[in-house]
Amino acid sequence: MKRTLGLLDATMIVAGSMIGSGIFIVSADIARTVGSSGFLLLEWVIAGIVTIIAALSYGELAGMMPKAGGQYVYLREAYNPLVGFVYGWTVFMVIQCGTIAAVAVAFAKFTAVFLPSLGVDNILITLWKLKISAAQLFAIAMVIFLTLINSRGIKSGKFIQDLFTTTKLIALFGLIALGLFVGLKTNVFADNFHDMWNASSAVVKDGVMTRTPLSGLSLITAIGVAMVGSLFASDAWNNVTFIAGEIKNPQKNIPLSLFAGTTIVIIIYLLANLAYLALLPVSGDPNTADAMGRGIQFATNDRVGTAAASMIFGNTAAYIMAGLIMVSTFGCNNGLILSGARVYYAMAKDGLFFKKAGTLNKNEVPGFSLTIQCIWACVLCLSGTYGDLLDYTVLAALIFYILTISGIFILRKKQPDTERPYKVFGYPFLPALYIIIAAAICIDLIINKPQNTVPCVIIVLAGIPVYYLSKRGMEMI
Repeated sequence: MKRTLGLLDATMIVAGSMIGSGIFIVSADIARTVGSSGFLLLEWVIAGIVTIIAALSYGELAGMMPKAGGQYVYLREAYNPLVGFVYGWTVFMVIQCGTIAAVAVAFAKFTAVFLPSLGVDNILITLWKLKISAAQLFAIAMVIFLTLINSRGIKSGKFIQDLFTTTKLIALFGLIALGLFVGLKTNVFADNFHDMWNASSAVVKDGVMTRTPLSGLSLITAIGVAMVGSLFASDAWNNVTFIAGEIKNPQKNIPLSLFAGTTIVIIIYLLANLAYLALLPVSGDPNTADAMGRGIQFATNDRVGTAAASMIFGNTAAYIMAGLIMVSTFGCNNGLILSGARVYYAMAKDGLFFKKAGTLNKNEVPGFSLTIQCIWACVLCLSGTYGDLLDYTVLAALIFYILTISGIFILRKKQPDTERPYKVFGYPFLPALYIIIAAAICIDLIINKPQNTVPCVIIVLAGIPVYYLSKRGMEMI
């Protein structure tokens, strides 16, 4: 692999992979779960703090081991090849390919605003209980297209990433500024913060909405459950570590890009939610027709960004936001596809994935790894479990973030003499704080969302027997 990516490119991969469709959607579910402006913002603040602490921690590991595969390599060195493989297995089965599929379907859904025939309701194929919509097929086409672009070389993927990330950052800052300018001229913002810590959950059943006040343990539980949305929207920042083998001066540029990229995105997310709160009331009624009456909680199809934009642009907001989200998700998926294949490349080099995945094509990128990733992501596009993927990916990612950051403590004892161009800020307190917070969220999710999180744990554990099977036969394939 050739080191052709600079600091700006690496930062664009961090920011571009993080910003998909989540920031435009998940605030609705968070608002329904915690029910107040103060706790809505608190969810994003906690997610931001947790993300930046993790990014700073990964900076130390990236400086120590600037190799293709990133987090897979860190886990292998801190623990053993088994733990590294289980991570790579989970990345392939759930974290990376699952996110690629979910983002691709989001891209298709918003494309349907312009081309209704691509909607999820347009069922084209029915195979027993499996119904395949035009949106799913279009999502698959998007994944295949971006895979082909990235197969043509790192420069092709870099061009797409820089272009689309820059475009969506400029557009987001512009919309946020306009939203705050318009919204702060009304009383909505003041009304939202009049009783900002009065938490409640809003549940709709059989068309009837019920609000339940939250306090004490029920409030703590709700905060933990609602964190799924903000963490999902803030994830994928670690993807830049996967392509360490192609970054110039990685010991310096990866830590800097992790900090710069995550900080930019977290600031955008907080400002976006302030803009939402300036334009829309937190509480709403699902039976109301207009965006103001539905509020953030019950924005149509959870499209909070579109509802907020309608307060500025009126009926054209749906098209403006759909276009922005298409740009956002397209750039996001390019970063995910580009970086994910490097994990399987590193695993193959260790004899733990298809042997051919450890080779580069004529364009000096892991073409076979890109192809395998594309095939599984397309299968997940057909699975119809996109809502569940959110819970799957967040829990799986958190489990390995905890293990990886714990690895910093292990490696400082295990490899005390290894050069560390950058040492994590606030060690050992900040890494320990991250581990405690992330572990608490994992426990909360397993207890309160077992229908989605228990299968995720099973998938992670299934990687153990697969590891031993891989050691026996994968090198021959």
